[in-house]
Amino acid sequence: MAKRKIIAVVKIQLPAGQATPAPPVGTALGPHGVQTMEFCKQYNAATEAQRGSIIPVEISIYDDRSFTFILKTPPTPALLKQAAGIDKGSATTGRAGAGSVTTAQVEEIARLKLPDLNTSNIESAVRQVVGTARSLGIKIESN
Repeated sequence: MAKRKIIAVVKIQLPAGQATPAPPVGTALGPHGVQTMEFCKQYNAATEAQRGSIIPVEISIYDDRSFTFILKTPPTPALLKQAAGIDKGSATTGRAGAGSVTTAQVEEIARLKLPDLNTSNIESAVRQVVGTARSLGIKIESN
């Protein structure tokens, strides 16, 4: 079999199990000639178990208009907001808090995110999650 050539890599964040051919899927894949309905069926089947969370996906589009995709872990802010039980971060970060999480929750999020982060060190991953929490106005409480 001849090696297929990648013509584009598209990254989008979609609700798990709920992708539709409407934007953002249609507008991201349409210009490349990919069948959006086929992608939606495969994505929804792959993410059905994770319904309720946002799952980023990296789609590799080949010159014969076929595609493959890789599912990533949910975004860190979404995981932090879920752990803190809030809908959105603080509007005035640094002055008003939005919620709080424990250090155990931060470590759990860091372990979950580790495959997608640019580090293999758990302490570095924890520091990245703490920085994201700080930017959302979420306080970290010790256990």
